[in-house]
Amino acid sequence: MSTNSLPPSPIPALKSHLEAQCNFATDLSRKLFDTAQQLSELHLRLAQDLLQEWISASQQLLCARDTGEFMSLAAAQFQPGSNKLRQYQQRLGNLVASANVEMNQTAQYHLPEASRTAVAFADEVARKTAAETEKATQRQRDMEHRDGAGHSGDTSRQSDQVH
Repeated sequence: MSTNSLPPSPIPALKSHLEAQCNFATDLSRKLFDTAQQLSELHLRLAQDLLQEWISASQQLLCARDTGEFMSLAAAQFQPGSNKLRQYQQRLGNLVASANVEMNQTAQYHLPEASRTAVAFADEVARKTAAETEKATQRQRDMEHRDGAGHSGDTSRQSDQVH
């Protein structure tokens, strides 16, 4: 079996770069997952709070004795619901801002290593490409030299035969 049939071994710089990229993607995915989980909990908490308020308000409204008391109770129930929505918006804004900070910190942590490994990989590829180009150029020179030597010998024999 010839060595040309074996797959080339991976370039260590490529392996290092892929590991750096994988670590970056993994940490970023964790941050996104944590944010999605917190967002789901926030939505669920709002739904539970609003449902509980609605149940409480419905019970109070059902117990109203007349239209005046019903309207008074209904107006009083509007304010707590709007406070819950305002608190939700505030928590949502804080969650998004916090997620943004965490993702930026993750990027700042991983990008220098990813950049370093990318440069190392590019340098390794350039070095190997230059070496392979030099080998190919040398092989071509060797072939031209052999072909040139063979032609000059044939030409001198032909000229000897003519004379």
